[in-house]
Amino acid sequence: MPELPEVEGVVNSLKPVATGKTIKLVTISSVLETSRQAGKQAIIKGTELIHFKEALEDAKIIQIVRRSKYIYFYLEKDQQSILLVTHLGMTGAWFYVHETHEISEEKYRKHIHVIFKLNDDMLLVYTDIRRFGEMRLLQSEEQFPPLLLMAPEPFDEPALNNFLDMANLPKYQNKSIKETIMDGQVISGCGNIYATEALYNMHIHPARKVKRISQKRLIALFHKVVDVLNESILAGGSSISDYRNINGEAGGMQDRLQMYGKKQCPVCSIPTKQLVLGGRNSWYCPSCQK
Repeated sequence: MPELPEVEGVVNSLKPVATGKTIKLVTISSVLETSRQAGKQAIIKGTELIHFKEALEDAKIIQIVRRSKYIYFYLEKDQQSILLVTHLGMTGAWFYVHETHEISEEKYRKHIHVIFKLNDDMLLVYTDIRRFGEMRLLQSEEQFPPLLLMAPEPFDEPALNNFLDMANLPKYQNKSIKETIMDGQVISGCGNIYATEALYNMHIHPARKVKRISQKRLIALFHKVVDVLNESILAGGSSISDYRNINGEAGGMQDRLQMYGKKQCPVCSIPTKQLVLGGRNSWYCPSCQK
């Protein structure tokens, strides 16, 4: 699943090519239409497909920002504000092309679900192999309450205090530290990859309960999470499997990872171990991480 650095990379790529442009035509795949007819809401959630199309056609893209792992498109149409909130899910990707055949990898071309034709005749194409991504048409965040529960951005001043306050709540005190820092209400945007890396760098076992970690060490861990996220942003994110930026390019952070997906510890060279925490595989070194 794309985490904060990958979504940041997508947003930074979208901003210069899409900001100020007008969506002239919205095309929705037959797969989504068939899904809707079967009573399911794949990708486009909370609104009828025809309303989604009609609301966005002739809307101008005013601003694109990242919030945690979400992408916010702020639009304007007929002097009314529109908020399009999108999430990449497990395998979602945006591409900016003249024609869809320019998307180089077939696995993305085969799973195109939404196309925005812009007023410069370029296409913003959303593809999603597993269809776990989301698009929600809102007037404000308040219309989708889960957005209001997200922790502050990890780079912003309130984030550390939020992390400590949440970690001290009974519901988190008895949780594993790995599950806790992956919770978007505790730290915004930190998923499996970067939680694994931060805990390895801090020599903390991923299953250690929060109550067994001192406040001093929790503070150091928070800063390590921020460091790892920043490093990945600079490296263009991690392309473990399906992440690509809007030009179809992979990131470079996967080449810098020390523990995620590794068979042996780069420091002591003993075999790594895995356990499942919060439904996710957790790699760790049984010698270095306690």
